[in-house]
Amino acid sequence: MKNSTASTAVVYHQNPQQRVPRVAPPPRNLSNPLLLPSAPQIPNTGSQKESVRRLIVVLERCSLEAYKVSSGGGGRGGRDGGEHVKYALLNCDDHQGILAKTGRDIADARPDITHQCLLTLLDSPLNKAGLLQVYVHTVKGVLIEINPHVRIPRTFKRFSGLMVQLLHTLSIRGVNGTEKLLKVIKNPVTDHFPPNTYKITLSGDAQTVRLAEYLPRIPADRSIAVFVGAMARGRDDFADGMVDEKISISNYPLSASVACGKFCCAMEDLMNVV
Repeated sequence: MKNSTASTAVVYHQNPQQRVPRVAPPPRNLSNPLLLPSAPQIPNTGSQKESVRRLIVVLERCSLEAYKVSSGGGGRGGRDGGEHVKYALLNCDDHQGILAKTGRDIADARPDITHQCLLTLLDSPLNKAGLLQVYVHTVKGVLIEINPHVRIPRTFKRFSGLMVQLLHTLSIRGVNGTEKLLKVIKNPVTDHFPPNTYKITLSGDAQTVRLAEYLPRIPADRSIAVFVGAMARGRDDFADGMVDEKISISNYPLSASVACGKFCCAMEDLMNVV
């Protein structure tokens, strides 16, 4: 019996009376034997950024501040008074005394909000498909670009150490390569957007919209940038001078992490990302 035009090879059992076909296994992929999903392609050049529509999330008013602390060590007369000086990420749980001494509100030291948002965003299928770009803008004015390939530590303690290192070295590279996974870049953030990006900011005082109905009305050739306040409380006027529209996406107050998740889910439905 001659094989048809189908590309799948068919092998028959030795008993000619049964003639039960069995499909031969496909050739093994030696470059990816475990059939793991490949890493998304990140647009780097200007032409790539223009041609690929993405969701850009800017986390605003992030409280990422390295604070000098000391731990005992050594005797008197040594450098720094015999103490080993180190830095920690200022947060409301571990540094309440420092905040009270400097007259600062506990709400000003909430880096855990940024941590939650980054986990939500980078874990999303939209990011795994290479259709998400995240920027972090701190209260001190530091702008950080987040590489979609980075694996943010799951625990807050390890995340704090990573952020302190980033604020001192200005970049974090991968262990097995020269690719920068986190890096401090120049302001303003809009200089890093693709041309013709439609910019949105979230506010509880704006008109409430359903994202499933709102996002399809934005032209398909325009990337979408959304500014999300990653702070415990405060005014939401951080992006009023640079956005095209101000919207609300729920009748209820939402945490920054939930707002990020709602936007990612809506964009995944819009762009057929499963």
